[in-house]
Amino acid sequence: MTVAGRTALVTGGSRGIGRAIVESLARGGARVAFVYNSNSAAAEAVAAALQAEGHEVWAIQADVRSKPAADKVVADVVEKWGRLDILVNNAGIIRDGLLAMMDAQQWQDVIDTNLTSVFNFCQAVTRQMMSQRYGRIINMSSVAADVSNPGQANYAASKGGVEGFTRCIATELARRGVTANAVAPGFIETDMTVAVVNAAGDEIKKKIPVRRLGRPEDIAGAVMFFAADESSYVTGQVLKVDGGLTLGGL
Repeated sequence: MTVAGRTALVTGGSRGIGRAIVESLARGGARVAFVYNSNSAAAEAVAAALQAEGHEVWAIQADVRSKPAADKVVADVVEKWGRLDILVNNAGIIRDGLLAMMDAQQWQDVIDTNLTSVFNFCQAVTRQMMSQRYGRIINMSSVAADVSNPGQANYAASKGGVEGFTRCIATELARRGVTANAVAPGFIETDMTVAVVNAAGDEIKKKIPVRRLGRPEDIAGAVMFFAADESSYVTGQVLKVDGGLTLGGL
């Protein structure tokens, strides 16, 4: 599976799953731009480490919730490298809380970051990818879109929205050589999940058939499959990468 010579853009690329995706794409031969929100030190560390290995990597600060910001990021990448072949919408947050106590800001923050940002960047890349007659869009979902977890109404809604959105744009873009797929991680060891893992790590592992938590590299491998030239006949799909967690439910 190859991404050599391709140009990629990853949102939320400075840590966790996003960092693993950036590293995999760069080491696979792609030129990679990635968006980060506020942690410039982490972003610069990722870019510097990969640049030291000889890869073309560019860290861009932007608010993924902003449509004008997304448009500018995409325009800047195309101006710099001449094309944009791969988009990975990975930026995401959690703001858990039971419905009775969830405030409007908790809801809106999650929807804007996890779902609206996907619209922002997908729309921004569409014309470029259609004109190239080549593109790979990979959106990050979650098993939470299918499995009911108390306290995650906002998160589940955002990820369910991502999956429906992905299937819809897949049908719109297929004739122009652009695929759109989603990856749905289970429990992955990242900064975002550390509180959950610390509270119930052993119990969670018992519910996962492979008996371990996922690693960011596990998700990056799935993204690489969808990003590769060879996946041109796969579109509108959601790939669960959860160690078998959803086979028997929670």
